[in-house]
Amino acid sequence: MTVTLNHYLLLSMVLFSIGVMGVLLRRNIIIVLMSLELIFNAANLSLAAFSYYLQSINGMVFVVFSITVAAAEVAVGLAILVAVFRFRKTVYIDELNQMRG
Repeated sequence: MTVTLNHYLLLSMVLFSIGVMGVLLRRNIIIVLMSLELIFNAANLSLAAFSYYLQSINGMVFVVFSITVAAAEVAVGLAILVAVFRFRKTVYIDELNQMRG
């Protein structure tokens, strides 16, 4: 059995769906950030698969840039999460409905 482009796209769709459901249904900020990473990885998988099957390096270049942006997003997101936790003593989105005190 060979792995085709459809297999990669199906896996990407499953990862993307799990990520979207995690963002929409979960209330913990850490889980939401992990779900956003699943969405980014689903997009990266699609780009890499198309790049491989179309014999083009352009998709791989976008994947490298996307991974770089995702790493920066995680660093900023976790820094904001630590600051919010120190101030509010919670990581649940429902309890963070106001920006001040």
